[in-house]
Amino acid sequence: MRLHPAALTLVIIGAVIMMIPLLWVLGLSFKSNAELLADTSRVFSPPYTLENYLNIFGNGEVFRWIINSLIVSLGMTTGVLVISSLAGYAFARLDFPFRNLIFIIVLLGLAVPEQAVIIARHQMFSAVEMHNTYFALIIPGMATPFGVFLMTQYFKAIPKDIDEAALLDGASRFTVFWKVLLPLTIPAQATLGIFVFLTAWNDYWWPLISGTNKEMFTLTVGIASTQQNFAQTEGLGFLMSQAVFAALPILIVYLIFQKYIIQAVAGAAGR
Repeated sequence: MRLHPAALTLVIIGAVIMMIPLLWVLGLSFKSNAELLADTSRVFSPPYTLENYLNIFGNGEVFRWIINSLIVSLGMTTGVLVISSLAGYAFARLDFPFRNLIFIIVLLGLAVPEQAVIIARHQMFSAVEMHNTYFALIIPGMATPFGVFLMTQYFKAIPKDIDEAALLDGASRFTVFWKVLLPLTIPAQATLGIFVFLTAWNDYWWPLISGTNKEMFTLTVGIASTQQNFAQTEGLGFLMSQAVFAALPILIVYLIFQKYIIQAVAGAAGR
């Protein structure tokens, strides 16, 4: 189905409008801080410099923060995919007592904002002295009701004839889940994985509360710590280069897995 030229024009205009702030940040990141301090209106005119990005690599702590963010983001993504896939399969395929009630309770988690539980969460990890650990940064994010809901709906959309045939052939429930059904959910898992990775990578509040030691800073907290007072800073270009640098992993992940996202969206629309 081809878009009408007028609709296509509107889409292009909307995309350009959405790209303007991103291009502005990118342009600022290649300008010298001294020039930006005098005038920020010449962002799209030369001269440009790589000084801001070289300063990032000159700060050894940045790489530590990147490693921390990768460990937290990948750990949280892996945990969410494992838990959501197993829970989704159970809710969609298995009969057990109070299944519907438990599923409703899980969905109620979508209505509970993080701010409502942050104090209790902080006290729980303080009681067991687990702040400033990867465990404390990863575990809370693994409770993702949206992931359970998404995988449950995706498993429900797969015809039951597939796993019933595998069970008749002597396959166990776990074999059916692992070798038959799970590969069919790769588009949904890729979409969920990118969503979780993006959320974990950009998370600022919980890492700021739990990871108070500089060695445990994630990239978002570390970047914020280098800008003590934005209103008085003279490093606007350096700040923008840090923002671009922090966004690069997300862009790379999206480019790698974009075909799975398209498949998941198309599959959901088809259902």
